[in-house]
Amino acid sequence: MSHDELDASPYSPPVSVRGPIGVFLTLLCLTFLTVFVSTLHLPRKAAIGAALAIAAVKAGLVAAFFMHLHSEKRLIYLVLAFTALFFALLLFLPHWTSPGNLAAHY
Repeated sequence: MSHDELDASPYSPPVSVRGPIGVFLTLLCLTFLTVFVSTLHLPRKAAIGAALAIAAVKAGLVAAFFMHLHSEKRLIYLVLAFTALFFALLLFLPHWTSPGNLAAHY
């Protein structure tokens, strides 16, 4: 079999690199934006908030395109939402159970 016959096989899906290249360039621009925000003289909380917002967008892009979540079924999104909710609850658990907060309720 020649190389041309292998390329014309009906079993190989067409491959496009436009999507991943576009996501890569977007991630690169967002990385430069993060560095730019870090050079601004913003208040500490505003700088951290901006950096976290940019990081959340970048994480969403990676999950959607490189992990192929943009084409998944509804159940996958439900499991992902449950995982994010559980993670957020675990992050706030120490705050809710610290001795200072428990003493305020009694």
